[in-house]
Amino acid sequence: MKFDTNYQLLADMYQDDYFPDFLVDKIKNLLQQVIELLETGETDMTIIQNKFDEAVESINDLQDEFEENESEIETVARDSIGTSVDYILHWFGIDIDVEDAISARDW
Repeated sequence: MKFDTNYQLLADMYQDDYFPDFLVDKIKNLLQQVIELLETGETDMTIIQNKFDEAVESINDLQDEFEENESEIETVARDSIGTSVDYILHWFGIDIDVEDAISARDW
């Protein structure tokens, strides 16, 4: 199953000038990698959680780059990432709580 082409990942971050688009694009690309895995029909929860962990750890690694660009992964960003992850989980019918899916975060 393909992901919802009408859904804009990280919409709130893209609408807020505080977040540089090129950095939001990096987060979007990481979430897109999870979506690509789910589009293959993967159902093994361990594999799916590992992919979310990989994406979130990569988002963690972007924090310095956000700071260098006078931004940070703060409340709006956390909510936007969480909302997008929640939508992905529901779209594909994945029975993982959003807090578990992004539990590797340090933001």
